[in-house]
Amino acid sequence: MTSKYLKFKKRHIAITTWLPNYNKAFLKDDITAGLTVGIMLIPQGMAYAMIAGLPPIYGLYAAIVPCLVYAILGSSRQLAVGPVAMVSLLVASGVGGLANGNESLYIQLAITLALLVGFIQLALGFFRLGFLVNYLSHPVISGFTSAAAFIIGFSQLKHLLGVELRSSKHIHETIFITVKEFDLKYLGEWILAIFEGLQTINPIIFLIGIVGIVIIILLKKYIPIIPGALVVVVLGILVTWIFQLDETFGVKIVGEIPDGLSMPMLPTLDLLQLPGLIPIAITISLVGYMESIAIAKAMEAKHKDYILFPNQELAALGLMNIFGSFFQSYPTTGSFSRTAVNDENGAKTGLSSIVTALFIVVTLLFLTNLFYYLPKAILASVIMVAVYGLIDIKEARKLWNVDRKDFWVLIITFLGTLILGIEIGIMLGVILSMMIVIYETTLPNYAILGKIPNETYYKDIERFSNLKVRPDTLIMRFEARLYFANVAFFKKKINDEVKKKGEALRAFFMDASAINTMDSSAFHAMEEVIESCHSTGIDFYL
Repeated sequence: MTSKYLKFKKRHIAITTWLPNYNKAFLKDDITAGLTVGIMLIPQGMAYAMIAGLPPIYGLYAAIVPCLVYAILGSSRQLAVGPVAMVSLLVASGVGGLANGNESLYIQLAITLALLVGFIQLALGFFRLGFLVNYLSHPVISGFTSAAAFIIGFSQLKHLLGVELRSSKHIHETIFITVKEFDLKYLGEWILAIFEGLQTINPIIFLIGIVGIVIIILLKKYIPIIPGALVVVVLGILVTWIFQLDETFGVKIVGEIPDGLSMPMLPTLDLLQLPGLIPIAITISLVGYMESIAIAKAMEAKHKDYILFPNQELAALGLMNIFGSFFQSYPTTGSFSRTAVNDENGAKTGLSSIVTALFIVVTLLFLTNLFYYLPKAILASVIMVAVYGLIDIKEARKLWNVDRKDFWVLIITFLGTLILGIEIGIMLGVILSMMIVIYETTLPNYAILGKIPNETYYKDIERFSNLKVRPDTLIMRFEARLYFANVAFFKKKINDEVKKKGEALRAFFMDASAINTMDSSAFHAMEEVIESCHSTGIDFYL
């Protein structure tokens, strides 16, 4: 019993695999990495909370408990978890239509969403259903993330320009609705509204945002060791405070941030709101897991000193969202950028995540007043630079040259996400991908084989010349699994090729080396083919 318990601990409680035999030589790197990620997480967390439609403080709440829980349970030793842009956008997309402008209800639903996401991910891990994420093909993910980057970027225009724009999960509504409502049927009114919107741009706010973007990009390119987001946050706070830009030029600032830690409480679960939350919770569960497992696998391949367990990752992500919801966290997952920083600074174990969480705790207890004068335009600049890297133009070009079907899957997912919304865009991409797979397996490739002269090998007569083909034999290779969806095609092509041979045909050879499985419909089809051959005096060989 004891050995089984120890085996369970090491398999499912990851901290028991690295903490008992912790190498003191790792301590400096783990602390350095944890502090660096914590410094990076403060502006990012606040910015991502804004994407989610929440007050900035909730980005910091979402950075504490998830980090601690994942450090205990997660099998990846470099993965940095917490609020991320993609999930934040999904939260805004799913909760916005349910809250109807009620801020307290909005916050409550976002926290409840974390609880639902946690239970779904935990259930997926318990039943070993991590494979479901495989239905999100790479073109679907690429199209979705590129579209999400545009939506996130446009959602920050109001903070970057200092104008009032209606928030929406549909990009055309954000672009076309400026400071006043107008009828899109009238081009003149549309142009007039655009110009009226441009006239209301606050030049000081716009300048702050642009300078922030330029500084972050330049530091990232030339001095990557310096966290650009932190630099612009500090500069933005100092300039706004010194020149009182909020009072003299109307620069929007974060303002009063409540200090102290969030008190534990059970999320309110309103059964009437569940039907609206469950679809987005499922989407966040799969997208969040996909994002995390992709990063974690890359870290495992790089380090090779531990084993990643995908279903354990699902359970760890689920539990960190469940416990996080008790401390006012909205849904969280693994972060690409922070994981890269964690790894670059030498993180060796989950201790780095614990250090990150403790640093955020110290910030909430003692340092929140320092962020009072933080311009929202600076947070917008942090977000825009972060999401720019999600736009994957190279992948679209590559697929255009390599695989046009996947290219159109990417484009349709991209446009569907932009125009129809995130959930519908992903669903369109998944359905289209599955339709392509079904189509290709319904009409698979087959080959008529001929013998290589003076050899015992047979090749496809369409691809190789000078092959020996006897008039009294037909050798056919069916290059797919044989099942109910393609048996009609299977029988038709055999009949067509038999007819081409004519009365000289005496023997039919079916090369079944590529048929890896057969269902009952396939067995019946094979029997019909054999009976048809025998009834016309043709020998059948399998």
